[in-house]
Amino acid sequence: MSGVGFTRADFPENFVFGTATSAYQIEGTQFGGCGESHWDTFAATPGNVERAEDGAVACGHYNTWESDLDLIAKGGFDAYRFSMNWARVMPDGQTINPEGLDFYDRLVDGMLARGIRPYATLYHWDLPSALADKGGWRNRDVASWFADYTEATMSRIGDRVEATATINEPWCVAWLSHFIGGHAPGMRDIRAAARAMHHVLLAHGRSIEVMRGLGLSNLGIVTNLEGSQPVDDRPETIAAHQRNHALYNEWFLSGVFKGEYPKAAMEGLEPHLPQGWQDDFPTIQAKVDWLGINYYTRKRICNSGGPWPQIGEAPGPLEKTSFGWEIEPDRLRHFLTWAASEYSGDLPIYVTENGMAGHDYLLDEKCPDPQRVKYLRDHFDAAKQAIAQGVPLKGYFVWSLMDNYEWAAGYDKRFGLVHVDFDTLARTPKDSWYAMRDALTG
Repeated sequence: MSGVGFTRADFPENFVFGTATSAYQIEGTQFGGCGESHWDTFAATPGNVERAEDGAVACGHYNTWESDLDLIAKGGFDAYRFSMNWARVMPDGQTINPEGLDFYDRLVDGMLARGIRPYATLYHWDLPSALADKGGWRNRDVASWFADYTEATMSRIGDRVEATATINEPWCVAWLSHFIGGHAPGMRDIRAAARAMHHVLLAHGRSIEVMRGLGLSNLGIVTNLEGSQPVDDRPETIAAHQRNHALYNEWFLSGVFKGEYPKAAMEGLEPHLPQGWQDDFPTIQAKVDWLGINYYTRKRICNSGGPWPQIGEAPGPLEKTSFGWEIEPDRLRHFLTWAASEYSGDLPIYVTENGMAGHDYLLDEKCPDPQRVKYLRDHFDAAKQAIAQGVPLKGYFVWSLMDNYEWAAGYDKRFGLVHVDFDTLARTPKDSWYAMRDALTG
């Protein structure tokens, strides 16, 4: 038995084993005529990102994509979940950059040549600055802008990708970025957050409509779910926990699958939603073919006092990653069964991201990462349990292929199966990459 504790025979026939990255985190925006995104300006603002690092070079994947795809193929992975940088395809948010589309054309063809199945994501947080200047996700027009970008991109590569997700982690796009202020554009404004929470789903629906019009299928959305554990049973604590669960886990799934928003979130957001928001649900509910779930951790929730939503966090006792995130594998099983029973029903579900940041160092040209190997073993076991409970889980993508730009944490947090030296850009497979290779090719 391999270090990650499973073989292909432990999963259903045709189960998809993949790995994942995102464009801004690995490509390098200084290459290929890429435009500026709101992440570039967010990183240029003191205090937003560790050491003010940005994605100008990142992992240099724009120039090393061939050898990076080789690592995926040699690792035995079936599929690669990648994203396109909106600012690379449309530097000013509207005008197509031929170099950008050419790059993704080559990338998809490179996957197919290696027997890797392409799983595309249209938006992984790289909004062109020109559109941010017009209000970005606060502006209802973002749905039309995103539809135009969808058409330009998928008209080019849609005939060769196996599956396409519209938006990655809408909670991060909207709430983390417009209410908490932790990601670009770094706002802390409840009205901005409410509108972004709605417009991101409207953009998703418009994108699905465009792709259907192009004759494309196997379309989905990728939501991130996070465990929410109340620290005690006091009524005010339970209420804070319920609000956190509603905002984080229920809002986007409920919008897409039920055409409504959860009451515990609407208590604070409804006064700030755009006029006529109820009329958008037929678009938001555009039919999807699958659901993607990203899962990493859980948080212990307390009542912070002060204004709504009164969500605070308390330290937890579980083993932690280098990010300080608690490790709770069984919560993945819980979320898979919960999402299927409450929202998606018989639709295929994919674990579109799961992984951990570790204290990973090269030792004699090797990179031991035993905590990650155990993390993957335990989470794949949770996935097997979910399948045994009847969840239509069809695939699992490990985050991430390589160490990369970890947003506000800069280059400090390492999630990769492959170690990256950010000075030389040299790649070194970690023990976890070898463990996954042995499981998938043995």
